[in-house]
Amino acid sequence: MRVSLPRLMLWSVFLSLFWGTAIAPLRAAEPSAVGLWEQVDESSGKAESWFRITERNGVYEGAIVKIFFKPGEDQNWVCDKCEGAERGAPVLGLTLIKGMRRKGDAYEDGTIMDPRDGSVYRALMQLSPDGKKLEVRGYLGISLFGRSQVWNRLPDSAMDPPATAARPQAPRAQKK
Repeated sequence: MRVSLPRLMLWSVFLSLFWGTAIAPLRAAEPSAVGLWEQVDESSGKAESWFRITERNGVYEGAIVKIFFKPGEDQNWVCDKCEGAERGAPVLGLTLIKGMRRKGDAYEDGTIMDPRDGSVYRALMQLSPDGKKLEVRGYLGISLFGRSQVWNRLPDSAMDPPATAARPQAPRAQKK
């Protein structure tokens, strides 16, 4: 059987389009660090803060979006020891994770700031294969000299305001 060149080209274009559209959803479903994360106190097991990680132009950043204050803690916490424009800024809303670049399930080449003392550390993040855990490591020099925490993914809806109960409406007067 002899196949003409135009028919062969048409067939190869069709296969390319088919495989491209069949594989694209698989790539899109790959987990990412983008989203809402809960950081838990290792000793008490209670939530300390929530972070939202975003991506723009291949660079990942994480801002603190909720803080669970302990009784007696200053609810208007500002970063007194931060450098530059962040000095004196409210900690809530600060971008603490900066400059991370993705390499598979790993994120590297970034920094993380400790708002308690303004220290900036080199940082790594490692996403679990199921996308539900994120190991965040800050370190000095080499990653061997550092500290890690495991954060838990939250649904994006966790930041939504609580739904208010609908008020019952008074019955309407009927027209005669």
